[in-house]
Amino acid sequence: MPQKKNRDEKTEGAVEVKPLPAGLVEQLVTGPMSADDVNAMFRQLKKAVLEKALGAELTHHLGYEKGASRASAGGNHRNGTTAKTVLTDEGPLPIGIPRDRAGTFEPLLIGKHERRFTGFDEKIIALYARGMSVREIQGHLLDLYAVEVSPQLISTVTDAVLSEVTEWQVRPLECLYLVVFFDALRVKIRDEGVVRNKAVYLAIGVLPDGRRDVLGLWIEQTEGAKFWLKVFNDLRTRGVEDVLIAVVDGLKGFPEAIEAVFPKTTVQTCVVHLIRNSLEVVSYKDRRSVAQALRPIYTALNDEVAALALGEFAASPWGQRYPTIAAAWRRVWTRVIPFFAFPPDIRRILYTTNAIESLHMQLRKIIKTRGHFPSDDAATKLIWLALRNIIRKWGIAKTLYWKAALNQFAILYSDRFQPIAVGSTALHTEI
Repeated sequence: MPQKKNRDEKTEGAVEVKPLPAGLVEQLVTGPMSADDVNAMFRQLKKAVLEKALGAELTHHLGYEKGASRASAGGNHRNGTTAKTVLTDEGPLPIGIPRDRAGTFEPLLIGKHERRFTGFDEKIIALYARGMSVREIQGHLLDLYAVEVSPQLISTVTDAVLSEVTEWQVRPLECLYLVVFFDALRVKIRDEGVVRNKAVYLAIGVLPDGRRDVLGLWIEQTEGAKFWLKVFNDLRTRGVEDVLIAVVDGLKGFPEAIEAVFPKTTVQTCVVHLIRNSLEVVSYKDRRSVAQALRPIYTALNDEVAALALGEFAASPWGQRYPTIAAAWRRVWTRVIPFFAFPPDIRRILYTTNAIESLHMQLRKIIKTRGHFPSDDAATKLIWLALRNIIRKWGIAKTLYWKAALNQFAILYSDRFQPIAVGSTALHTEI
């Protein structure tokens, strides 16, 4: 029945909530309650549950129940509790940590020297990932939970994700990507006492089943082919054997580096970036007209027709008014013409860079709240946390032309691409 199927889909992945013991709710709720009463009840319940769980840990450690014979404890026994205030996602909570006589009991639920319970660190990381500064996080936690936290605590909590970033940067990748988009964000980072405008490069790969994935992020330390050679060797080491098409914004040294590591890859200049760069030299009132005048170039039937359209634009009044546009297109023409060799279904994928444009727009919203980052690690940490939130919302591409494009890829790259199985990883193409 369709209705039941929809209900099942909605509940798929939901956490199962077991019913409370009979009579417990009646004991807790004896009459009308205000919001403050409900919150206070939940805090009391959480305190009771935590202390009960810690007591169960001590029972397991000692080997006998509370009030039972201590014969199996080897002389060790309960020795009261130690008061401790734990920061939870609902604010500070005073609890009693049970002790043993020998001092050998180390609780797992709330370890020794720990002052934060599960959920509080996640709150800080979630706020940080949305671009809030340390001062803003402090104020938010104070307003919401009446908890004062130090900047050092926030830095310690957020720095803990750097190990996850390292794992993500070296994780294995798929053996084949149909298209990989490379682009950069400009970020201000302090380096050797000077704030520099550094480039943070991102790579988005498109798999045969339509899934997208951010393959990695790199902060540029050196320019040109040397930097890109490092990036491509990194991808190769992590399992990438082939990239059919690489879309890039005319980055220096890129073609030479990718040909050294992936010699069969077609390098395509991003048409969207080329148009945008062309319009940067155009006055605002003329941009719409110039954009329309450029359209016949990149929508041409083939490269010969496109070259004629470029010549017509250069000779037109707009081309005469803005001669640098035609010159810019001619400088990168050898990296534009591969675009015209592909059928319309693949052209749409190469031209429509909505995936990486949308990604950059969301990242810029978060980055713009920072004047500059104190280090490369700080920039990497925030961008990775933001990426993690964005990627969770991504799904499989459900475009009308994807299956047609997939068949075109299979025909054009029949010796390198099999739609059903790629390398050792089976990839379904049902979208």
